[in-house]
Amino acid sequence: MSRPDRMISSEEIEDVIWNGEVIEDYPEDRRGHSCLMLGYGTGRRAVHVVCVPKDEYFAIITAYVPDPEVWSEDFKRRKV
Repeated sequence: MSRPDRMISSEEIEDVIWNGEVIEDYPEDRRGHSCLMLGYGTGRRAVHVVCVPKDEYFAIITAYVPDPEVWSEDFKRRKV
């Protein structure tokens, strides 16, 4: 809350889910099969969403603005 520039709206998250792409897949995650999606929000900023797609529902674990120190220039690959 102290960083309004990093706040992500529900509309941005929805846009990532509908129009983004899966950049990492975690089939053995302890929560069940999950994935990391990349999409673009307000001002075309990159947004990552970790989600668990189930037959019965679609759970969102977290959403964040990726750190350019950790991610490649296109935010699709980790630098480390």
